[in-house]
Amino acid sequence: MSGQQKNPGMNEPDIGLITKTKPKVKKPSMYKVMLLNDDYTPMEFVVHILERFFGKSGEDATRIMLHVHQKGVGVCGVYTYEVAETKLTQTIDFAKKNQHPLQCIMEKD
Repeated sequence: MSGQQKNPGMNEPDIGLITKTKPKVKKPSMYKVMLLNDDYTPMEFVVHILERFFGKSGEDATRIMLHVHQKGVGVCGVYTYEVAETKLTQTIDFAKKNQHPLQCIMEKD
C-alpha cells in the first residue's frame, strides 16, 4: 500500500467539469412607427418630420409622405420599443408645437 491511506468514513470530493452556459438572448420585439393622414398638415411639414426624426432622405421622405397621403397610413420605420416610443413622442410633440394635427402610432411588427 502507498503511504496515504483512505479513510473509509470520509467522502472524497467529486471531481467534475465547470461549464459555462451562455444565456440565450432573445431578439427584442420590433415596432412599426406609422403616420396617419389628415386633411390639414402640409405635405412639406410631413417631409420635414420624416427627415428630422426618422433620418429619411428627401426622396424617401417624399415617397413615404405620398404613400400616407394616398393610403391614409404609412410606415416611417421599424424600431425597438423604446426607440419607436421616442420617435412617436417627438413627432407628436413637434406637430403640436407647430399647430398641426399630425398623428403618429406604433404597433408591434
